[in-house]
Amino acid sequence: VQLVESGGGLVQAGGSLRLSCAASGSTFSINTMGWYRRAPGKQRELVATITSGDDSTDYADSVKGRFTISRDGAKNTMYLQMNSLKPEDTAVYYCNAVALVLATRKPYVYWGQGTQVAVSS
Repeated sequence: VQLVESGGGLVQAGGSLRLSCAASGSTFSINTMGWYRRAPGKQRELVATITSGDDSTDYADSVKGRFTISRDGAKNTMYLQMNSLKPEDTAVYYCNAVALVLATRKPYVYWGQGTQVAVSS
């Protein structure tokens, strides 16, 4: 599975951005996808996840009500709509996918290269 993020950039506080994560390869084996972020000097943290089967979602408390995760199965693409952005949302955002490796029958975690989001005050 290969993951490529896009859509990052610089935005003023209160603005919006939409991140995309295009998956390719053995996408049929993906169970869960998610967005993580790493702010300067901080550890990577979970932002949101979405499950392939029923599109159930989960969010970090810090983004609830502002961010929306979604996916388009036909396009093998996941999105993160980010509204009401705050300076503390500034980070590198990473796309993540957990997929079952058929040969080992064990899950494997794939990561994208990351996309920078900067929110100015």
